[in-house]
Amino acid sequence: MGKIYYICIVDKIKLEILDLSPSQFQTGSFTLLLTEVKGNRKLPIIIGMFEAQAIMLEVEKVTPARPLTHDLFISFAKSFDYFVEEIQITEFSEGVFYSRIICTDGIRQKTIDARPSDAVAIAVRFGAPIYTSESVLKEAGLSAEDLDEIDEKPARNVKVKQAKDTGAANLEELHRALEQAIKNEEYEKAAKIRDEIEKRN
Repeated sequence: MGKIYYICIVDKIKLEILDLSPSQFQTGSFTLLLTEVKGNRKLPIIIGMFEAQAIMLEVEKVTPARPLTHDLFISFAKSFDYFVEEIQITEFSEGVFYSRIICTDGIRQKTIDARPSDAVAIAVRFGAPIYTSESVLKEAGLSAEDLDEIDEKPARNVKVKQAKDTGAANLEELHRALEQAIKNEEYEKAAKIRDEIEKRN
């Protein structure tokens, strides 16, 4: 039996797709960048090529010659009068995001566990909102809120290691690298550094 994740209704934070771009560090992967609708925190999620294509085709309103897997899910759900109300990115643990799809036929509500990439691909097809929780954003979100404070700190003569060298970096260097990546808006690099920090904590 799969895990069941809960998210408090009052805690829900709405997200929207900000960008979807090829990974600079991992061939065949893409960075899905979500951002707060009312805020400036960003949530980068590394996804596969197929899921990235499925999201982009719908965002760009391009109809494939034959239905993709996510299109088949939509047709199947609609044939039973089910519609997706929302998706929720519920947890970030050991570098992995978890999510669920909330759907209804107007009477019954069903919850389906899903990878965030699949959940987002389905959400854009239904025009359903994307939510996460404050705890997920605190754990995995990237924010520029404290950049002014960072800029005011004295310059440090410490060489910041690149994301590919995170295995050899200590935690202090990783935090410095994370600050710099956010400042430079290099969100994929920041996500990789964040994941490495999470593994060590």
